[in-house]
Amino acid sequence: MRLTPHDRLFVLTGAGISAESGLATFRGSGGLWNGYRVEEVATPEAWQADPLLVWRFYSMRRRDALAVVPNAAHMALAHIEQELGDRFYLCTQNVDDLHERASSCRIHHMHGSLFQSRCIRCNLPFADHSLYETAATLPKCKACGLPVRPHIVWFGEIPLDMDAIYSELDRATVLLVVGTSGSVYPAAGFVHIARQRGIRTIYIGPEEPLNAEAFDEVILGTATEALPPISTRIIPTGRP
Repeated sequence: MRLTPHDRLFVLTGAGISAESGLATFRGSGGLWNGYRVEEVATPEAWQADPLLVWRFYSMRRRDALAVVPNAAHMALAHIEQELGDRFYLCTQNVDDLHERASSCRIHHMHGSLFQSRCIRCNLPFADHSLYETAATLPKCKACGLPVRPHIVWFGEIPLDMDAIYSELDRATVLLVVGTSGSVYPAAGFVHIARQRGIRTIYIGPEEPLNAEAFDEVILGTATEALPPISTRIIPTGRP
């Protein structure tokens, strides 16, 4: 993979890149999500039924995320961003902050952010690293007193700011997808949109995704193996 000074790169990352830092993937074997059924912890109905269980789950995920560090793939993407500047856009399906900790700046979390929370009425996300594991510690909005929930897009909810994502995809000349299964929509559909627009499409991952046939190039390998060499071959603006 090589970029020219005129290329605009849209990067989509998924659970595979975080898994290489030691984080459990979005959904494990047996239809479980870190040992919980999805409907117990990751739907609006789960929140209505048992907000304490939901907060215990996300407190566990916060603790797990704080225990790991960005890997070579996160660092490589941050380096590519430094080279390309505003010709780079990173959209991630992950809710951890490993991209930010690797110094990525032009990033959008389409499924929300693990270290943010929001009031169910005010709906304004704010930074939050706290752990809520007892009924007495469940957070309430300081403005209106209503419950505060994780700033996470649950099943049945719409990913965040899809208009901005599609706008960035329309501007891209290259779509690079890293570490996703190709099964979670709408992200899995980005490659089809890119193909319709004549955008070059590249996939990196240890196994072929379910939508592999839609990519111009499939690079089989881990993100930590494949991305660092690519990051050293970027042609920045103004260089021959």
